[in-house]
Amino acid sequence: MSSAPHRFPPRRRRLRAMLAGGLLAVATQGAVGAPTSLAAQTAAGGAARPLAFGIGESMVYDVKYGMFNVGTARMEVVGLDTLRGRPVWHTKLEISGGIPGYRVHDVLESWIDVETFNSLRHRQETVEGKRERTKVYEIYPERGVFREDAKPERPTVANPLDEGAFIFFVRNQPLEVGRTYDYPRYFIPDRNPVTVIAARRERLTVPAGTFQAIVIKPIIKSKGVFSKNGRAEIWFTDDERRLMVRMETHVVFGTISLQLREFSQGATP
Repeated sequence: MSSAPHRFPPRRRRLRAMLAGGLLAVATQGAVGAPTSLAAQTAAGGAARPLAFGIGESMVYDVKYGMFNVGTARMEVVGLDTLRGRPVWHTKLEISGGIPGYRVHDVLESWIDVETFNSLRHRQETVEGKRERTKVYEIYPERGVFREDAKPERPTVANPLDEGAFIFFVRNQPLEVGRTYDYPRYFIPDRNPVTVIAARRERLTVPAGTFQAIVIKPIIKSKGVFSKNGRAEIWFTDDERRLMVRMETHVVFGTISLQLREFSQGATP
């Protein structure tokens, strides 16, 4: 048992990176402004779409390593909140699972300004075996800086997004198959731009049902599964909801995927 944490972390790191998007970070993984405040999306390239989600939206996934279930994940819009006097969307991505002898419970939370669609706070809670760690990023778009816990402030980009927020942002973009989109909005500047390739349309079946989907390939400047060599893909429903129904990455040891098991639509505020 004592040797398990040293044997399995490479798989666990890839699993978490895919889920959280590294979940785009992407993805992947994490909200967007109200229907009347999508100017930030238009500025990033393309006309704004109707709001793709609502308060209370929840998506539950089976996490698979090949054919084997290794955990579950949940992505949800918790609700509307207030942060520093600003109305914000509070979103959460949670994963629980692992393999015998090594369990993982990770939580990513985002607080996104409803009017500007900028990330204002990002929280990461990680339990890996016997290790626990929490990081909180306070992001100040109006001053162009962010701070990790009690560390000194560092510069950020003009319209910052964290991993979770990026997934919801992409859902609301007018993706056209065959086009490549570059978004210089990741809150840590040296990881920009985040590239999204709208690859194709296809029909697929997951535990939640059969869906017509648009498939994207996210690429972020990192060494993880969303790097150019990560071969990651995300399936969004090809409708106004843009539900993330599948996320998959091919790695040396096999395939890791999230497959939608159940979902509930949120209420428009």
